[in-house]
Amino acid sequence: MPFQTTIERPVETEGIGLHTAVHCRLRLVPAPADTGIVFRRVDLDNFEIEAHVHNVARVSYATSLMKKGVLLSTTEHLLAALYSCGLDNVYVELDALELPILDGSSQPFVEMLAQAGVRKLRRRRRYLKVLRPLEVTDGDSGKPGQVRRIGIYPADEFRVRCFVDYPHPCIGRQEVELAVNRQTFSHLLAPARTFGFLKDEAPLRAVGLIRGVSYENAIVLNEDRVLNGPLRFADEFGRHKTLDLIGDLALVGRPVLGEVRAHKAGHALHTQLVTRLLADPTLWTETSSDSAAAARPTRSAAAAAVPLHASE
Repeated sequence: MPFQTTIERPVETEGIGLHTAVHCRLRLVPAPADTGIVFRRVDLDNFEIEAHVHNVARVSYATSLMKKGVLLSTTEHLLAALYSCGLDNVYVELDALELPILDGSSQPFVEMLAQAGVRKLRRRRRYLKVLRPLEVTDGDSGKPGQVRRIGIYPADEFRVRCFVDYPHPCIGRQEVELAVNRQTFSHLLAPARTFGFLKDEAPLRAVGLIRGVSYENAIVLNEDRVLNGPLRFADEFGRHKTLDLIGDLALVGRPVLGEVRAHKAGHALHTQLVTRLLADPTLWTETSSDSAAAARPTRSAAAAAVPLHASE
């Protein structure tokens, strides 16, 4: 789409936060061109927090934003939906410090956006086009199995490739690769739910996390099986990690033309990549929608959207 967008009409939902268990009402409202995605704490005199990496506060089990001491937690599922569905400018109004987890996926947010509709604005969309590769790693290079890494590379469309590896019989190694757009995200990633392990419940609750988790908003696994199946996809875990990756990449603040490859990465590496990318303007250029529209994808979205189970 050559022009910036917003939603046509307000939509709202409500629910509890995954980590705080605090009830939250959330409302999406149309916003003018060049606003971006902006959160408004209506319980704090409409205090605004921009969905940008410079507002990232912490990335432990969720991506939280903070501005002038005002916190906003678990933003990634909504941001993934807004970003993938091509919404450039939206006010996100909420009355608590954590977004509702709903069913643990982005599907409810995609359904909200379908109800809200899309309005084209009279302002050209600007893309961040990657010119040179950037890679970020974490871990001991002498122990390849422990290394986590993420990189972004030049491409004429927004693509992601996400590899996960969990020593669990229901997960193991999974890899998902696709060109990201409204259709591929809605059908292939949005329904994938967050997940956790029963053995981690007590330690996480002890530090104030996952107070709102339940069988209705997360996949729960014990040592050898899923306790609240069935899964929505055989590789739902890899798909959800890909969803999280897209939500964190939305913190670039504009559409990206580039390919992101993540290997056992998480919120911390995702946001490190975005921070380092924006800090070095030799790695990218800003381009108009006209030049972006002229670019031809390297592969069709349909062919690229097939999840791969990788070995390494």
